[in-house]
Amino acid sequence: MNILFLTDNFPPEHNAPATRTYEHCKEWSDAGHNVTVMTCAPNFPGGIVYEGFSNRWRVVEEIDGIKVIRVWTYITANSGFIKRILDYFSFSVISAIQGLREKPDVIIATSPQFFTTWSARFLSKIKRVPWIFELRDLWPESIATVGALKKGMIYRVLEKIELSLYRSSHIIVANSPAFKTNLENRGVDGEKIHVVPNGANLELFKPQEKNRQLMNELGLEGKFVYGYLGTHGMAHSLDFIIESISKIKRDDLHFLFIGDGAAKERVVKRAEELECKNITFLDPVPKEEIRNYLSVIDAALVPLKKSDTFKTVIPSKIFESCAMHKPILLGVDGQARELIEEHGAGIYFEPENARMFIRKVFEMADKQEMMKMLAQNAGKLARSYDRKKMAARMLSIIENQTNGVGYQSKQIASVKSLPQQST
Repeated sequence: MNILFLTDNFPPEHNAPATRTYEHCKEWSDAGHNVTVMTCAPNFPGGIVYEGFSNRWRVVEEIDGIKVIRVWTYITANSGFIKRILDYFSFSVISAIQGLREKPDVIIATSPQFFTTWSARFLSKIKRVPWIFELRDLWPESIATVGALKKGMIYRVLEKIELSLYRSSHIIVANSPAFKTNLENRGVDGEKIHVVPNGANLELFKPQEKNRQLMNELGLEGKFVYGYLGTHGMAHSLDFIIESISKIKRDDLHFLFIGDGAAKERVVKRAEELECKNITFLDPVPKEEIRNYLSVIDAALVPLKKSDTFKTVIPSKIFESCAMHKPILLGVDGQARELIEEHGAGIYFEPENARMFIRKVFEMADKQEMMKMLAQNAGKLARSYDRKKMAARMLSIIENQTNGVGYQSKQIASVKSLPQQST
């Protein structure tokens, strides 16, 4: 089977969409399918093309058996509504043009921004093959939630387009049960909506001793460390977190922030203004080094803004932290809270409730026996969401949709039982 996957993000970018797409596509390729990923030059989140790459009309390479086509796009930093729309729209147009050269049996397009799915819908009609909408975020609702778009005429137009795309797709693969409920409540046929949650790469992320070299370099010896690893974006409520941390005066507690994003500069500046001595900010680290940084933390911090919209999401960073047996300090209500509390893998605090946040920070740091239990449960949660299993589940959905074009892969049984070249 020939699978064409359209995505804005792909390695060497290491945000959640890039990681999920790569790990799924590698599993499908290993299962014997021909997988082509169409993406752009890596530039997230700074809007600067990574060293060794160029923003050209078409660049073809192979990564771990996956054919990767990088196409030209308008590139900008992950901030500013108009420029980001131009970025997203340019990829939609150019990927549609470039996709005409491919011969897929099925086309998959992933959100969170849905302009990528426009390309998939167009190519589906031209190629007369099914297309699958991988739903990772409710867009445009999520951008309105963070204040990047007002719920006016533009929002209503985008929402109508969103619903049209859901209805035109042959299959929707949502990464949260709440997304399925949301779509069904808005009139989308629930029969074609399948849930494939995020997961953890259990080969890459596994329990390990704290990296003493890093501990010494970062001055973390003898401290209880909370770690936030990921995008510093508008949705993550990091301003609130910094304000709350500034009220914590215990020398034995430290907060480690690793990553970049639209809110990074503002958050760092605010921490400096508040003279926070118990915070360390680091730039993003390569994917293969993240586990060393995760090893030095005692608990993973996972916050989002207080919003009904974010009650539908399950942040992917939960799974990687749990795979390393790191309990979660969770500031996300709804689906994520249900997941953590069901497995006993962490502690919840109400989003943007400073008093509750600080109380839970102290509780985790002071209750060693509780932390041991949470760590064990975190490992169990991760094993339940093994990325290989999630990739196999999605592959079975794809194969069923295409009636096993080519042949049935060897992965289907396991699901049922449980150099650059320019042209």
